[in-house]
Amino acid sequence: MGVLLLRWPPLILWAAAHLLLLLDCAGSTSHSLRYFFTAVSELGQGLPQFIAVGYVDDQQYVQYDSDTKEALPRVPWMRKVEKEDPQYWHKQTQNFQGAELVFRVNLQTLLNRYNQSGGIHTYQLMYGCELRSDGRKGGYVQYSYDGRDFLAFDKETLTWTAAEMEAQVTKRKWDANLAGNQHKKHYLEEECIEWLQKYLDYGKETLLRTEAPVVKVTRKADYDGLETLVCQVHGFYPKEIEANWVKDGEVWQEGTLRGLVAPNSDGTYYLLLSVQIDPEEREHFRCRVEHDSLEKPLDVAWEKEPGNLGLIVGAVVAAILLVSGISGIIIFIIRSK
Repeated sequence: MGVLLLRWPPLILWAAAHLLLLLDCAGSTSHSLRYFFTAVSELGQGLPQFIAVGYVDDQQYVQYDSDTKEALPRVPWMRKVEKEDPQYWHKQTQNFQGAELVFRVNLQTLLNRYNQSGGIHTYQLMYGCELRSDGRKGGYVQYSYDGRDFLAFDKETLTWTAAEMEAQVTKRKWDANLAGNQHKKHYLEEECIEWLQKYLDYGKETLLRTEAPVVKVTRKADYDGLETLVCQVHGFYPKEIEANWVKDGEVWQEGTLRGLVAPNSDGTYYLLLSVQIDPEEREHFRCRVEHDSLEKPLDVAWEKEPGNLGLIVGAVVAAILLVSGISGIIIFIIRSK
């Protein structure tokens, strides 16, 4: 069998051709540049036969698919690249079109290798780099077939890991290509990071902003005499956040549950975490939140609802009754006349 990937994925081919603008990404936030390529063996399920998307952090900035045949920006700030390189999107379109052809050939090779003659099958590539908050650089290249791991690149050993027997042929061929593997390592650790920094500069008003979290603690009684405190942390950006329950100032793990950091529709994030406690110890617990937008950690306790809530509700009800009474008098006068 021939090598599945006839050439390295596009964005590497043109990355070294541009002058790169570096910026300082100091702080406690990590940033990433990621790409996803998917080829589908047959039309169906509303999917194009090939699609490629790119993300800076969690924001999609580019997309190409076999229906449009064109690389398109997905965020306004990517229009800035045209000032430096008016041919940027044309070049990207050509690169993605080339990648589409390669992926279709490779997918057919896999169908033959797995002895499959029909049905919907997928061949996918995921690769990217990360600039971590401590300055360390990360990078990965992974292939999958039909949603299962197929091949993964180890940039430290310059070798490939085959997840299935059908991937062994490709592994042996790619392991022997030392120069190609060294180039991939260089791309992940240098070129990809430089492009990440350049894109961060284009979108700095969005990608490098900070929005402080809003934190609220609620409580609910449990059936066994205990109660659960829930810490709601929402509206924060960037995504990285540290949130824990503390008891008397010390981090508390017993009886805690933590959700995943999830996106809001406005581009910010939210997080929920809970702890089950004895109600008599409620005053000892705080939800502690640390975030780039905060000068110091935020400790939030459960607070009882304001005591005048009943008066407020009563006043609202009285106002409604008053308006209803006045309306009734007006209607009575009109009918009398």
